Amino acid sequence: MVAFFIIKGISSLPKLQFLIFLLVLLIYLFTLGGNMTILLLVCIDPHLHTPMYFFLANLSILDISSSTISLHKILEANITGNNYVSFLWCIIQFYIFSCFACNQLLILTAMSYDRYVAICRPLQYPIIMNSKVCGLLAMACWVTSFIEVIPYVALLSKFSCYKSNIINHFFCDLVPLLSLSCSDTSTLKLLSLIEGLLLLTLAPFVLTFTPYVFIISSILRIRSNIGRRKAFYTCSSHLTVVILLYVTLVCQYLRPTTADSLESNKLFSLFNTAAVPMLNPLIYSLKNRDVKSSLRRRLKLAKYQ
Repeated sequence: MVAFFIIKGISSLPKLQFLIFLLVLLIYLFTLGGNMTILLLVCIDPHLHTPMYFFLANLSILDISSSTISLHKILEANITGNNYVSFLWCIIQFYIFSCFACNQLLILTAMSYDRYVAICRPLQYPIIMNSKVCGLLAMACWVTSFIEVIPYVALLSKFSCYKSNIINHFFCDLVPLLSLSCSDTSTLKLLSLIEGLLLLTLAPFVLTFTPYVFIISSILRIRSNIGRRKAFYTCSSHLTVVILLYVTLVCQYLRPTTADSLESNKLFSLFNTAAVPMLNPLIYSLKNRDVKSSLRRRLKLAKYQ
């Protein structure tokens, strides 16, 4: 049983350490800045007090939190030289990050349902997607994600044998920990296959993309080209984020575990934990008139004050 782990990081080459640190720091600052901007605009601008932006604010909180919990060790190791992490903190980090990752899929599923109601049931939208329903959906996403990951943590914490205490990753993720363990991992692998693949990934995937079958069908029935473009425009940002996230998750987790795959897994994981949270506010702000209008109004107010 190990008392601590050594986080190997993205690369062990000394010449690349400063470049990696600088790149990760810039990505993290952009992630913080972009998501904090979205979060503040949604909070202070009455025009953005709608279900879509309520869920977008939840997504921004998740992006900030998941980036912080997964990237902080890279920054700390380059500043202080300390790449050690205790066994307890490693388990806690895995639990928190997994909760945020699960919650992100559920929030995107709720946003997909919101877009379905907005396009397919526009007259009933204010009634169906009222503040109470939105609050209950968001609460269900948060509570479910924190409960779903508990069995993984319970099994992982009972592992009593590790081949090494050097984690070939930049944070404590499930795949590198399983590759290190010499304990019986069959139960956890079976749980990961059944619950992780079916309940935590496949179910949100189906529930997220099924509404788009009806959304696309409704859009195609619109006669005017302007109406079709306007309807598709309202869900294009969300669809872009969903496709980007699921493609990354498939490349990261649904591949056989080998020495080479662990190296490439770090790159996909870095994209998922750093690049995707940074791109989310850019996608929503660049493709969304409401966000851009809100930002312009706030900048004008700040200019005249």
